[in-house]
Amino acid sequence: MPVNYLIIESLQKFHHFYGESFKIEYPTGSGNLMTLSDVAAELSQRLINIFVRDEHGDRAVNDSQNGKKSRFDTDTNWKDLVLFYEYFHGDNGSGIGASHQTGWTGLVAKLIQQSSEYSD
Repeated sequence: MPVNYLIIESLQKFHHFYGESFKIEYPTGSGNLMTLSDVAAELSQRLINIFVRDEHGDRAVNDSQNGKKSRFDTDTNWKDLVLFYEYFHGDNGSGIGASHQTGWTGLVAKLIQQSSEYSD
């Protein structure tokens, strides 16, 4: 999370300097050219998607390693509680490590705020 956030923030700053005319291929090999701001927005959305519900009502952060649904996805008393973990599984986004401290993971709130500002 911290490295991803710093990359997003750097892309935003470079976009501010280079502007709309500077484009890169994203994703690599796709032939799709995007501004640095657009790439930063795409990366932000990937991080945000870890915490939002998918089409089945589940959150990637709650994925368990044993295939069982989490109480945070199924129980009506817990389903709106979102935990911020210290680390995340690289393949499925499930939270691993300490869940009782927000730390860097809390920066996803800033990414959510920015994404709503840019979409207006």
